[in-house]
Amino acid sequence: MSKRLTDRTHLEYVASLPCLICKAGFYVGSNNIQAHHLLKPWSGKRGMSLRAGDDNVIPLCFHHHSLLHTKFGSESAFFRHYGLPANYGQMWAKKLWEKSPTNNDQIDNLPF
Repeated sequence: MSKRLTDRTHLEYVASLPCLICKAGFYVGSNNIQAHHLLKPWSGKRGMSLRAGDDNVIPLCFHHHSLLHTKFGSESAFFRHYGLPANYGQMWAKKLWEKSPTNNDQIDNLPF
């Protein structure tokens, strides 16, 4: 069984970015950005009762992070509510991991 990937540098990088939902033009939450670990990772690696690895995170403000967990319960329902594709979080988590300072010496401008 493989160990869950942990990477503090990547988590700090993701938490420094704007909330994906606020940036898409919806309600502007707080500046308190959290790295949300995907419930359904793009890499497909998640064990029973384990959260996704740190390569499967997206930036969400406290408001949107709370809504995802308390009101919607699933990422697909959460993103569809905002008119976004059900796999929006997976697409962004993969892009952010590829652009991460962990994987690159220099961060290019992100397309959002």
